[in-house]
Amino acid sequence: MTSAAEVRKPDLERVGDIIQAVRDLAIRYYEETGKPLGVTSEIAEFEAAKILGLELCAARQAGYDAIRVAGHGPKRVQIKGRRIREASNPGQRVGRIKFDHEWDSVILVLLDDRYEADKIYEAEREAIKQALSTPGSKARNERGALGVRAFMRIGKKIWQK
Repeated sequence: MTSAAEVRKPDLERVGDIIQAVRDLAIRYYEETGKPLGVTSEIAEFEAAKILGLELCAARQAGYDAIRVAGHGPKRVQIKGRRIREASNPGQRVGRIKFDHEWDSVILVLLDDRYEADKIYEAEREAIKQALSTPGSKARNERGALGVRAFMRIGKKIWQK
């Protein structure tokens, strides 16, 4: 399913130092501009790998971001991240989920206002496909954008701070 070239095993301690600097910079940037810096995905991938023991794939791997080696063999996982703040819009959406590549599940890492992992949810491909095909929402049906709350309903909480 996966070759050695697809999986990256970075030194999580060194990457953790870099991610902490990025967190600090993103917070300062937001305080100065009122706009996000656009690093949520990278922080979410790092947090998921560290907390859940995932093996991150090389950049631009089609369909999935990491591999989870567990009981029933390797599992291909997409990782999505959202920063949820006190003043966040309750209608936030998970990034676009496409079905044109192979993957087994999606992990959603919810980050707090300091860009620290707060909760992690996981939903299986079939549950997501069913939720995205339910009639009613153009964002959901045409763009593959599932709301954070909807993802939490169909997924399973697998970690909490």
